[in-house]
Amino acid sequence: MSLPDTFKAFRIHEENRKVVARFEMLTLADLSPGEVVIRVSHSDINFKDALAATGAGRILRRYPLVGGIDLAGTVESSGDPRFAAGDPVLVTGCGLSETVDGGYTEIARVKGDAVIPMPRGLDALAAMTLGTAGFTAALAIHQMEHNGQTPAKGPVVVTGATGGVGGLAIDMLARRGYEVVAVSGKAEHADYLRALGATTVLARQDIDYGSRPLEAERFAGAIDNVGGEMLTWLTRTVGFRGNIASIGLAGSPKLETTVMPFILRGVNLLGINSSATPRELRCAVWQRIESDLAPRHLERIRTGIIPFDALPGALAALLEGRGVGRTVVAVR
Repeated sequence: MSLPDTFKAFRIHEENRKVVARFEMLTLADLSPGEVVIRVSHSDINFKDALAATGAGRILRRYPLVGGIDLAGTVESSGDPRFAAGDPVLVTGCGLSETVDGGYTEIARVKGDAVIPMPRGLDALAAMTLGTAGFTAALAIHQMEHNGQTPAKGPVVVTGATGGVGGLAIDMLARRGYEVVAVSGKAEHADYLRALGATTVLARQDIDYGSRPLEAERFAGAIDNVGGEMLTWLTRTVGFRGNIASIGLAGSPKLETTVMPFILRGVNLLGINSSATPRELRCAVWQRIESDLAPRHLERIRTGIIPFDALPGALAALLEGRGVGRTVVAVR
């Protein structure tokens, strides 16, 4: 199949100091430079995508850019000898929809170092059910375990549990043998979280955050997608030499705590930046995703597959807090 002269893309502009996103017809010359041209079949929706497309968060470093921080598809052509036409591949992060054009497009062009060969056992649909969310969850667990986290040390709590990262983190942790505590503000989805592997579900609104520099130890580690008061509470309640993987700021970017958890309990606060992960580590984490961190409930976590044209409405729904699990975008 020959490369089309024009193709459909969801492009983000800044006009009169406002962010405006819309579908446009582009040519290959309109895209950011790169060695690998990919015919995109699937993408997905992340909280970061919703922030970027609506202007609710200043994600893009320049305008205009094609949105979408993830993509999966087939190599159309490559100037990088590691890839050949027909290879199934995926790309997550690596500056997509931040400094270079992203995955909400029928044809993408990216740097070779950003491209990951499709892991064994995955296809484009499964890869985008995982996407940045799955990679981030796996990276958090990988870094926590590198820092000494083990199932034997006790329960790991996951906040923002009904989101994409949260659900996949629960699934991966449970597969590894961890006791998982899920925290969510959506009590109606408690059964969903237990089905993914959570042994305990805490309603966010029922938590007593306390006020002391150190509260009673409740968890051996944590994966936090919320920030703010939630993250402050975790620093007070994670036990000796426990790891807190800080991933998101859906609640607040602020952290108001003391040094007490860090110097008296030796708590480790690990910042997880999936977008800027070096290629060697990125490949190692994807290898774990296809082996000991492979989720067992991808179909349950994938709560929707939408056509490309439905993307704007789905982005708005996620920003309004109406999203659960993972939504995949069928670009073609």
